Amino acid sequence: MTGILAGKTVLVTGIITDASIAFHTAKVAQEQGATVIITGIPERLRLIDRIAKRLPQEVPPAIPLDVTDEESLGALADKLRELAPQGIDGVVHSIAFAPKTLMGPDAVPFLEGPGPDVSRAFEISAWSYASLARAALPVMNEGGSIVGMDFDPRTAMPDYNWMGVAKAALESVNRYVAREVGEAKRVRSNLVAAGPIKTLAAKAISGTATDDAKKLNMLNEYWDGASPIGWNVDDPGVVGTSVCALLSDFLPATTGSIVYVDGGASHNTWFPDDFLS
Repeated sequence: MTGILAGKTVLVTGIITDASIAFHTAKVAQEQGATVIITGIPERLRLIDRIAKRLPQEVPPAIPLDVTDEESLGALADKLRELAPQGIDGVVHSIAFAPKTLMGPDAVPFLEGPGPDVSRAFEISAWSYASLARAALPVMNEGGSIVGMDFDPRTAMPDYNWMGVAKAALESVNRYVAREVGEAKRVRSNLVAAGPIKTLAAKAISGTATDDAKKLNMLNEYWDGASPIGWNVDDPGVVGTSVCALLSDFLPATTGSIVYVDGGASHNTWFPDDFLS
């Protein structure tokens, strides 16, 4: 099989539905020649395995992985050796979580965010990037690539609240991970900052009430308008394709970086068509 990932083995975390960025990353990776291995949180393995059957090619049953549990992390390398004796070439971190107190329409005011909940959000959304890198590094091949999912945290986004803080922390964690894994095995580490996509995560932020849905639609419309090339919230494939580009050998000197895959909206100021009229 040919493709930019031909001959590579890639570990993909975070598949929850077939609309998720993780699922579409796995799909594109297979289409580009990669062998894909997936993980799942232990209590959802059966669901994740059913969803994985919708991929173009069959994958082994999902490896149970809780990125906050040291025993689970410690077992990952041995399980990967069983499935990929030749080692793995890429890791996709598509994992984030914040309790409802911290994010979305039902969140408490930002200044009242409970400390334990903030710690939980930071642990799963930022620290886990380092914990996953540590767990997978022993079986990673020289010159491999780790890619994590980001959402531009440079502005205080409505309803995003403490998740925005966690993403800012993730960006810092990425820089330190890049230094560590680069020195160890010339492994690269980068983040993809995607524009808004209709996923479960987006639903968690917007909620289901009519007013909340309107706010999400306003954000989507703004993003499309602010993008010089347009932005489609129904197309996670464009993000998956970009993740696979970072997993490939085509960006061999890019590490510790953030690649913005958002149609350019985060770097453009948009005004309505009649603003200057």
